[in-house]
Amino acid sequence: MSKDIRIKKGLNINLVGAAEQTISNAVASNVYALNLDDFHGITPKMLIKEGEEIKAGEPIFYNKNNEDMHFVSPVSGELVEIVRGARRRILTLKILADKEQQYMINKVPDLDTADGEAIKSYLLQCGGWPFIKQRPYDVIADPSATPKAIFISAYSTAPLEADPDFALRGKEQEIQAAVMGLSKLTPGKIHVSVGKGNARSPFVDIKGIELHRISGPHPAGLVGTQINKIDPINKGEVVWTLSPQDVVMLGELLLTGKFNAERVVALAGSVIKAPKYYRTKIGAEISTFLYASGVTEDRFRLINGDVLTGTKTNTEGYLGFYNNTVTAIPEGDDYEFFGWNKPVFDKISSTRALTFSWLQPKKKYDLDTNTNGEHRAFVVTGRYEEVFPMDIYPLQLLKACMVKDLDEMEQLGLYEVAPEDFSLTEFICISKQPHQQIIREGLDLLQKELG
Repeated sequence: MSKDIRIKKGLNINLVGAAEQTISNAVASNVYALNLDDFHGITPKMLIKEGEEIKAGEPIFYNKNNEDMHFVSPVSGELVEIVRGARRRILTLKILADKEQQYMINKVPDLDTADGEAIKSYLLQCGGWPFIKQRPYDVIADPSATPKAIFISAYSTAPLEADPDFALRGKEQEIQAAVMGLSKLTPGKIHVSVGKGNARSPFVDIKGIELHRISGPHPAGLVGTQINKIDPINKGEVVWTLSPQDVVMLGELLLTGKFNAERVVALAGSVIKAPKYYRTKIGAEISTFLYASGVTEDRFRLINGDVLTGTKTNTEGYLGFYNNTVTAIPEGDDYEFFGWNKPVFDKISSTRALTFSWLQPKKKYDLDTNTNGEHRAFVVTGRYEEVFPMDIYPLQLLKACMVKDLDEMEQLGLYEVAPEDFSLTEFICISKQPHQQIIREGLDLLQKELG
């Protein structure tokens, strides 16, 4: 029995260049990379040295604060470079892949008889644990905590984001195995959200979950919005979250003992000649599938992720650990004459002042990266509340984070949110404030002082 949830507040950003639902195998990458920025708050301690050989799924480093939490290599090969930054901080690990891949095979637990501690220990040792995130703080889950529930969002509303129903087609067995394992890690429920009226989701027939059918504009597909509407987080409580493709990876790890770093990635955006899906691996060179589809412009912005929450990269970059979308849109480094004082027909806006996107809610736009303004002081307009569906005051929370008022941050609901929950308010912000960065810094401060 599913439960229907309707989200009324939000804003759909319809962009040109959605990926066609066909899959091709990307060219095998020569070098794969793990970017340590993907593992926020983790201090790595290396288990192998530069020049050593490693198998796919073999631990490459562990978390300094929890030695049982291993991070494994996505491929077999040679660790050719450890890129370091200031104070010898590790930034990136690069692995030269073997032509013939060799996998480390782990002894799998019996899902019928294993208890929660056995499942937890297995995932920590075999590299599956980093796929589990937690709230509060939006970091890799603390294994010593017990979540009151686990949330999985299989409903995609972000611009040009990969469709989980298409990417997970035929993976029901792995999903069911993952759900069996995850159910032993929490005394609560495993909440899964799919689009209302969607009968083709691989989660529809999965046993052991509570299914929710979501409808409404973005950010209805964000797991934070769903948590807020289904089972909000109070102080002292913890919930865990996973993305659908990460659920499949955990399921395969529990069934076969093999860490399979395969990803189905949507290559999308208006500058891509033939946007489509590619089957590749975590950490692969983006160029191995970018140029297979072709680009229409010489200068464009390449984004590791979707346009609202992704990070800027370049054609020599590598696919992020958690990413299932790569987006390419025009670089907006030009200026419009009197752009602020003339009717606008080719841009999306949440207001009706000289803009007309509200007249064509289903029109697709070819937007670039131009912010159409510069950073300035916060202006109170009430617009954030119109696209922010949580029972939280977004402007007040942002200001509390900026002034580092811990009491206000707690009372205004910082425990419930992650930076991605403020991606839409950042998009419509006429003050051009970096909302996601502000929330990230607030969460880090709260965890340091009170966590």
